[in-house]
Amino acid sequence: MSGTVDAQSHATHSGGQSSSHHVQYGTDHLTGISVAKMWNPASVSLVRHQLQEVPPKNDRGDEFRKQFMDEEITELYSRSLSQEEEIHLLRRRIADARANELQLLQEKHILERKLSDLRMVRGEKQRGAASDAYTELTQRRHYIDQNLSMETGIRAAEEDKYIFTSSLLSLLAEYNIQPHELDPSTIVNSVKNLYRDMHWKLRSAEASFASRNNLIGRQAGEIASNINQIPKFSNSQLSHEHMDLNMNDFHRQNHTSGEMRLESSGYQRAVHDPDLSIVKEVKFPPSPDSEFEFSNFKRDVGGATTPGYVDGNVGEAQTRKSAMDAQFQNPAMHERQTSSLSEGEISLPGIEGFQIFGEAKLGSTLKACGYPINGTSLCVFQWFRHLHNGTRQSIDGATVPDYVVTADDVGTLLSVDCIPMDESGRQGDLVSLFANNQLEITCDPDMQVEIDALVSTGRATFSVQLLKDSSEDWEPTMLILKRSSYQIMFKNAEAVIAEEKYSTDQHIKVPLGLSTQFVLIRSDGTSLPFTTNGTQPNSLDNVRLRDMIVLTMRTFQSKVLYSCFAQ
Repeated sequence: MSGTVDAQSHATHSGGQSSSHHVQYGTDHLTGISVAKMWNPASVSLVRHQLQEVPPKNDRGDEFRKQFMDEEITELYSRSLSQEEEIHLLRRRIADARANELQLLQEKHILERKLSDLRMVRGEKQRGAASDAYTELTQRRHYIDQNLSMETGIRAAEEDKYIFTSSLLSLLAEYNIQPHELDPSTIVNSVKNLYRDMHWKLRSAEASFASRNNLIGRQAGEIASNINQIPKFSNSQLSHEHMDLNMNDFHRQNHTSGEMRLESSGYQRAVHDPDLSIVKEVKFPPSPDSEFEFSNFKRDVGGATTPGYVDGNVGEAQTRKSAMDAQFQNPAMHERQTSSLSEGEISLPGIEGFQIFGEAKLGSTLKACGYPINGTSLCVFQWFRHLHNGTRQSIDGATVPDYVVTADDVGTLLSVDCIPMDESGRQGDLVSLFANNQLEITCDPDMQVEIDALVSTGRATFSVQLLKDSSEDWEPTMLILKRSSYQIMFKNAEAVIAEEKYSTDQHIKVPLGLSTQFVLIRSDGTSLPFTTNGTQPNSLDNVRLRDMIVLTMRTFQSKVLYSCFAQ
């Protein structure tokens, strides 16, 4: 019995030693992990030693001890097995963890390498992006400078276009030519037609002038030669009816080639024949018996050649000669020139009876005219506005005799200066005259009542047309005027184009002549051309509406600026 126990104890001890050696082997291979707490071989040998030292008392006690020892050993053995399995499991886990750790380290190195590459690429990309951004910024700044310069050029071109178009429209209005459309092609074609017409008239006048000079020179020569070859006839041999018929024919011929008046670009030019002095200087020698006849005297009238006979003495001949001169020149002028020549004085060019025709109201035309004297062949005109502060402003482009009163003239005095000149370039005395009896220009009472009603209401809406950008089309537009601001919006789409408050930087320009256009210059310098053409039944109502819009907007603006100045 005891042998069996010893054998088992030895086996257990041997197993414990083997386990101890195995654990020691495992401990050698473990890194930083101790298993002494899990299995202690000293405790097994101590139990076995205590069992060997206990003296056997009796069989029942031995069996009990044996059974007790078997259970404890079995429990310890099973515990050691479970711990050994747990150790193996932990070893496998540690090995797997180390393998995973190595793999993670490799992946970490790979990722770090990739991350460094990405950082390098990102740095290059950032440097490239910064370089591109700098280049783009420089290019954008260059574009902005170009846009500013182009905008300045466009603004200057628009102003030149406005001035040029206004001048052309004023020129056409002087000759009662109103283009059906206000596009450049129509205006240019109208100016071309006017130029061709005036050029044709000028050539016709020059041809008629040359033919008249030749005719008068030839007739004067024939008169001078025939006077020296006058045969004697009695008065009874002459027919007074025949004489009167011939003289009437002669007067009609001279009247057709008489004084011509040319008006070009607002200048009035009276052309007189210088060769008339030849006729005036013809001397009629007295006949001994005071009887003479013009023989072989031929006149070209309508291509026919008809002899003419004149009888009488020297006084009668001079009387008829004066009647012939009256067909070519103004009698008053002739008398002044004769008197000045007789006195031996040199008279300067001048204008007599200078006056202004027309009613000084909006849309009406004022016309300055007079009678030229002392060889006046050219008159230079200039219209002026006289403001409340006493200053006088010349009106740009108003250098013609005709002037159309516009909204710019309301509240001012209008005057015109005229400088007469002759063909040699001598200037006469300046002639100045006020229009409207030197009273201020005002709008008609009906318009003033409408403007006052709109201003008191604080809102005015007008239907106008706006010239689109980069096109020649006019778009129907609504111009809404308020107490402190204005608004512009398309009539069809109801899209707001512009809206701003009144300021001192806003201006409204009105072209010269009978025009329906006006230009609104905003505070930022942009120009918006408007027209009222086609919004009213007739053209005069369109011009009246244009002036009403301009005066209403200026009234709103003046009230806002006055309130700001008062504050």
